[in-house]
Amino acid sequence: MDQTDRQRLDKWLWHARVVKARTSAAALVEAGHVRINGVRETAPGHSVKAGDVLTIGLDRSVRLLKVIGFSERRGDAAAARVLFEDLQAGAK
Repeated sequence: MDQTDRQRLDKWLWHARVVKARTSAAALVEAGHVRINGVRETAPGHSVKAGDVLTIGLDRSVRLLKVIGFSERRGDAAAARVLFEDLQAGAK
């Protein structure tokens, strides 16, 4: 597996626009609000790979996102949307 197959959790959360700043992403992870495939992760540097399912506790709501891509830099909202599949989008 090369570097393009994985990315730091805090960086991915930031690139996917889950949070506004990378420091916020790191704080979110360190506070224990992120699970990878159901397992709580508290290391912002933990790497995520395509196919991982992230459960993210944010402001009294929970987001369930499946990692499907990576980005070298943070883009606009449209660019961020191609990095994940929102697993709750279909649930009504």
